[in-house]
Amino acid sequence: MASRRKGRILAFQALYFWDSNKVPVEELVRFAWLSEEKLNSLDEGIAAFSRNLVAGSIENIESIDKLIKDHLVNWDITRLNRVDLAVLRISVYTLMYQNDIPPSIVIDEAIGICREYGTDESHKFVNGVLDSIKKTLQEKS
Repeated sequence: MASRRKGRILAFQALYFWDSNKVPVEELVRFAWLSEEKLNSLDEGIAAFSRNLVAGSIENIESIDKLIKDHLVNWDITRLNRVDLAVLRISVYTLMYQNDIPPSIVIDEAIGICREYGTDESHKFVNGVLDSIKKTLQEKS
């Protein structure tokens, strides 16, 4: 599972970079923004998992962002910090389209990434939004 965590972190970083620079997906999934040393040491399984998360999240960005917006209470998506938004996007993509991954794992991984890269409150905020989205998606299925 540690490799999946690395893949999620790489995907989160890619979406953060994409949100800041709006580079084409093809360029983004080459991870050209990584240092050459990190790029050369990147395990192909981790890279493939991450590429899937990134491409799927961007391909479905409108439905993902709509679901996030629908679950923000007294908050606007444009006001979210980019770390929280990137984590939410890959997590919501996974909840919506990767049914083989248990929602509890998706949320736990998102919380872990937020604790490492976000603000002191990021993990609580992301947990609340994802838990609400998880319940909505479970009601629909």
